Amino acid sequence: MSISDFRADLGDIPVEDHPRIVQQRSRDHYWYSPILKAKLDHVTAEIVVSPRSNAEVKTVLAAAFRHGIAITPRGAGTGNYGQAMPLSGGAMLNLMNMDKVLEIKPDRVRAQAGAVLEQMDHQTREAVNGELRFHPSTYRMASIGGFIAGGSGGVGSVRWGGLRNIGSILGVKVITCEENPRELDLVGEDILKVAHAYGTNGIIVEAEMPLTQAHDWVDMIVGFDDFIEACRFGGAVALQDGLLVKEVAPCAAPIPQDYFNRHKPYIRDGQSVVLLMVAPVAVDAMTLFVAHHKGEMLYRSDEASAEELKRLPPVYELAWNHTTLRALKVDPTITYLQTRYPTVAHVEKIISILGDELPMHIEVGRQDGVVMYGGLPLVRYTTEERLEQIIRIHEENGCHVFNPHRYTLEEGGMKRTDQKQLDFKREADPKGMLNPGKMIAWDDPDFDFNAGRVWLFDGLNPVNAA
Repeated sequence: MSISDFRADLGDIPVEDHPRIVQQRSRDHYWYSPILKAKLDHVTAEIVVSPRSNAEVKTVLAAAFRHGIAITPRGAGTGNYGQAMPLSGGAMLNLMNMDKVLEIKPDRVRAQAGAVLEQMDHQTREAVNGELRFHPSTYRMASIGGFIAGGSGGVGSVRWGGLRNIGSILGVKVITCEENPRELDLVGEDILKVAHAYGTNGIIVEAEMPLTQAHDWVDMIVGFDDFIEACRFGGAVALQDGLLVKEVAPCAAPIPQDYFNRHKPYIRDGQSVVLLMVAPVAVDAMTLFVAHHKGEMLYRSDEASAEELKRLPPVYELAWNHTTLRALKVDPTITYLQTRYPTVAHVEKIISILGDELPMHIEVGRQDGVVMYGGLPLVRYTTEERLEQIIRIHEENGCHVFNPHRYTLEEGGMKRTDQKQLDFKREADPKGMLNPGKMIAWDDPDFDFNAGRVWLFDGLNPVNAA
């Protein structure tokens, strides 16, 4: 195994080997977790390779196969679990040079893996007045390939569910890591072989995504004196088919006061808030709905001055894991969890046990037609042992935890061994060169993460998943 021999086979494909730059490109937002920070701080690749075309990706993967060089694919590096960190060194495969929107139709868009989501929406709005159904809070930076490989949902999931729901991704082109790499076009159920697989079993180079009608979304912040009332309001909004919304996120006090620095002047002490993105056509109806639920309209972007709009971040950059980022900027001891609460009563139960040790942040979404309460609560971190206790408290009270302090597929977001993804890795990456160390079932054939799991959905059928 020789990185110099591997590099010699790449021709004029751009390669970066400056240690500081390579280390920077070997990072994602793993440091949100003090546990991952301790485990992964030393991780770095040896070089960064930046192909510009599918043909160049094939050249890289053929050379990796030939010389036994580990390949870790990377988009914008906005993930949070070490998905894009090279545990085995080798080469980072930077796909951000492949950033073109390839085709726009009235109901869909096809783009290269490195296309940034915000830029895709700019082009689809201009062409067909369309936009992506949902996106992460890192919308301005994240790439479509990285979102599919490492994400699960985001802003828009209150209406459209998650990435692994059937119809959320229309197709992907994947390149295999073999002696003679192949381009495979996956559609339908086959998409699930590589969606949220961290690039462990094929390199996503293109994706085709459905569009929905674009709107000039109005940001709203609604205040409540009681957080559980804020949660009930958020759930009620998600049930209103006539209220066209893209984001519903209740955040408990003192999150808004302590961490939403630029929006502080709009929020009273002790208030919990619900962050909303509302279509213009639904603004008047939402205003009535807020009054009906005795909420206080604290901020509306359609009533803000030009100076305010320039100064204030969009609401989606207060939500999802941007909430954690804003907290970390104020208090670096903060970390977070990813949870799912079946009902508001479950949220209330956890708060009654953990109180201010777990400042609560909920993302209201829909999954298979059912309103769900996804948690991204902050954690006032003390020790790893206490964090494990907090996880057990959730599980003992019927709440699911998707552990963001683990970097493997099975221990984190997937919460299971995905047999189809494992089988596809055997076919597409027979030497195990792609993102090694992230799929336990590949390294340990006897590993079984399925026994005794709760039921979730993978977009087609219920699976024994968490």
